[in-house]
Amino acid sequence: MDRMARIKELGLELPERAPPPIAAYVAAREAGGLLFVSGQGPTGPDGRGLRGKAGVEVDLEEATRRARLTGINLLAAVRDHCGDLERVEAVVKLLGMVNAPPDFTKHPLVIDGCSRLLLEVFG
Repeated sequence: MDRMARIKELGLELPERAPPPIAAYVAAREAGGLLFVSGQGPTGPDGRGLRGKAGVEVDLEEATRRARLTGINLLAAVRDHCGDLERVEAVVKLLGMVNAPPDFTKHPLVIDGCSRLLLEVFG
């Protein structure tokens, strides 16, 4: 099954276009047969960035949901650069950052929202 069909099967929809970079960088660049995707973040239905500290302003469940939304934007950036998602052979590395207070310890659980999405789409 192709990846876009898989995304639809999961009940998900990618944005028409990935959110544009907010500074002087490109969303994705190929080098040495690898695709490097710049930092992404979660956006709401209106396309605006979602804010809030995990464990303070948003609970663990919402923070994890937002990491999944970040993954959706990441997939959109890949699609926009490559034309589709079929050229992706594997995800080599995912770097996740969580806005959280110093005593927050559940960063891996939050980032799993994105990791699980990538596993569902790419296997």
